[in-house]
Amino acid sequence: METEAKSKWLDYKLNKQMLQAIAGVGFESPTEIQRKCFTLIQGGQQVIGIAQTGTGKTAAYLIPLLQKINYAQDAGPRALILVPTKELTKQVTDTAMKLAAHTDMRIISLFGGVGIKSQVEQLQQGSDIIVATPGRLLELYQEKKLTTKHVKTLVIDEADRMMDMGFIHQLRKILDILPSKRQNLLFSATFPDKVEKLSEEFLEFPHKVEVTPQATVARQVSQVYYEVPNFKTKINFLEQLLSDKGQFTRVIIFTRTKETANNIFKFIERRNFGPVRVIHSNKGQNTRMNALNDFSKGEVRVLVATDVSARGIDISKVSHVINFDVPTRHDDYVHRIGRTGRASEVGQAITMASEPELFHIGKIEKLIREKIPLRTLPAEVKIEETPFEEAQLMAKAIDNQRKRDDPNFKGAFHEKKRNKKP
Repeated sequence: METEAKSKWLDYKLNKQMLQAIAGVGFESPTEIQRKCFTLIQGGQQVIGIAQTGTGKTAAYLIPLLQKINYAQDAGPRALILVPTKELTKQVTDTAMKLAAHTDMRIISLFGGVGIKSQVEQLQQGSDIIVATPGRLLELYQEKKLTTKHVKTLVIDEADRMMDMGFIHQLRKILDILPSKRQNLLFSATFPDKVEKLSEEFLEFPHKVEVTPQATVARQVSQVYYEVPNFKTKINFLEQLLSDKGQFTRVIIFTRTKETANNIFKFIERRNFGPVRVIHSNKGQNTRMNALNDFSKGEVRVLVATDVSARGIDISKVSHVINFDVPTRHDDYVHRIGRTGRASEVGQAITMASEPELFHIGKIEKLIREKIPLRTLPAEVKIEETPFEEAQLMAKAIDNQRKRDDPNFKGAFHEKKRNKKP
């Protein structure tokens, strides 16, 4: 079996150092996105790679890129990899360093939220590959702490998230400061209109590689959703789920807001369902990294996170993803549940949906082109009364949804026209 796996990697004319590194990280054989991208990237082609999370798309560009760069040089960075979040800089850098373990290449990650002094010191020691968020890269460039004139390859990873987070203007500035003669690679889980327009701006005659239909959920993730009437009942259901410590061994709970994430964290800690950590944009970089590391090592049972962190979590053995609420950015659902069922593992995704959130369930089902099975709440879960204020907010949300579908609809909460007569 080992000889067969090795022969598949040898098909791509990888050098000895790369083959050793691949064996070291345990990649048995190339995934579909890797097989379809390797030869194109090795041949210097412009590539658009569309693949869902967990399919190996990071290695799909890193392996041929590292093979091409091969060894350290003093001129300056020769490859730039742009990602949307701090967590992703760490994830991509860690993978790159493992794959470059038998070389002398210097790989640096640049991201905001921390002081720039240590990053400047790293740059002064020399770099061959930079993994960066757009804002921090521009900040260091404008302060003349790095040069981009030797960049031969640009990778934009998680391009759909880049567009969602409003990075288009920063990306255009970065494109302006890079050499015009370079290889461009764009990778994304989905290919909406915004990403297509971005690709048209900087890719010339690209090869589009799409290994699965857009926004398809990995087959090894089983999905269900439950109709849960309100916040308190969701908490009761969460308590019932987390009580099963035999099945729910490593769990990520996703929420839309930082406030909800903090409240769930306190509840889990109070009920001793942890160890538990919470990550969101108000948490410091070191706190977030430490939480992810502890979760990865199995020292933390439950990780509570907001959507901004969803794509930076690349951790194996996640038994369950629980969507405490339904994401209103519907492709976030794909990224959330892609945190379980990584590679060949199986995972479960459980979603709790109140009445107004059923609207988004429908939109998600349309996006992923499949029905999410509806399950009945277990009898032991106590159904709470919906408080007046929460009921009002839900009624307003339902009104707004109906107005979107029918502009002439006048709901219970529309503003009455004022009498203009004196």
